[in-house]
Amino acid sequence: MIEKIEGGITAAQGFKAAGVHSGVKYRSLDLGLLTSDVPAKCFIGYTSNKVKAAPIQVMMEANPSELQAFVVNSGNANALTGKRGIEDVYTIRAHAAAALGIDEELVGVISTGLIGRFLDMPKILYGIDRAAKELTYGLEADSDFAEAIMTTDTRKKEAAYRVKLEDGSLITIAGVAKGSGMIAPHLKVLQGTTLSFIVTDAVLTENFKGTWQEILDDTFNMISVDGDQSTNDMSVLLANGLSGSEIADEDPNFIAALRKLMKELAYKVVEDGEGVTKVIEVEVRGAQSKEDAVAAVKSIIRSPLVKTAIFGSDPNYGRIMMALGNSGVDFDIEKVKLTIIGSGIEVPILECGMPVFEDQRSVDIVRMAMEGDTVKIIVTLGDGDYSAVGWGCDLSYDYVKINAEYST
Repeated sequence: MIEKIEGGITAAQGFKAAGVHSGVKYRSLDLGLLTSDVPAKCFIGYTSNKVKAAPIQVMMEANPSELQAFVVNSGNANALTGKRGIEDVYTIRAHAAAALGIDEELVGVISTGLIGRFLDMPKILYGIDRAAKELTYGLEADSDFAEAIMTTDTRKKEAAYRVKLEDGSLITIAGVAKGSGMIAPHLKVLQGTTLSFIVTDAVLTENFKGTWQEILDDTFNMISVDGDQSTNDMSVLLANGLSGSEIADEDPNFIAALRKLMKELAYKVVEDGEGVTKVIEVEVRGAQSKEDAVAAVKSIIRSPLVKTAIFGSDPNYGRIMMALGNSGVDFDIEKVKLTIIGSGIEVPILECGMPVFEDQRSVDIVRMAMEGDTVKIIVTLGDGDYSAVGWGCDLSYDYVKINAEYST
């Protein structure tokens, strides 16, 4: 049994949160604090960008197996801040630990926002003290935390599920994400910005790390807004075990629910991308390997020419094939099939390397299919056994405007 329930990050047993205004941003909430009543097993995926923000560097060096709290500030990425940025992260950890009465090693830290600016530490430390006093659970706490971690996001991204495991116990998985621009995650376990926090009261062990990476690869690592990977990307899973369930590492219901939740959050990130008017879903079938299927999907959803064609509902399928050809995947053009689905219309475009349609009426039908809020592109490469699905978005005038004025 997998049941979607109301709520966000505090829906699972033993988790509390707060979101406050520290003053880093002019008015909106800008500092979030997430805690567990007991130390929680943690699994963390980090950005693979060579330029890593200070909190990413500190977290990767610490390589925690358990955490009990996470401090998140928005409005300032604490990236390209050198030694001072690193020292500020350690100060935040120590201050939060003292405010919560826990060990420093149990505190995680992440930042999101403008790159190349030093943190205003008096404001950050004030925010931590205030958040520590306001920790609670429930819908308001969920909402405040979700808002506090936002940057150019226009909406909060939350989800929660109740799951019945094979041993009969009920557990909860809940999560929150942020992200709108600078999004093309390549998160690796032990390796604007996409941040996601997933919590559960299920019992997990270190053996779950491989499954966690697989789910990351199929969800957050399969989205792209603009093809740029942030210096601050991070995805966190915290499992405090307070449900008292049996170990859920291999429980199919738990894995299915976690995958469902992370896919939902990843989709919400794309849906709220900077300047987005349409979501693009790309499914590649018939590949000779999983790697080929993934490479083909990513090449298509990251192509500026594909994205602008979707924005303008321009039935120029040659751009899709161009992106496919640039993917590095080996295929026989005479076996390729291309279909576009949108606005309740499914239109075959290409088969055996040749266009299915020729007259103007057919072109108009393709344009109609591309005018919906979601445009799905299906590419069949051949008769292979592997497939992959990814999500991207169009590239609009507003995206250029937002990013041309980001720091001002």
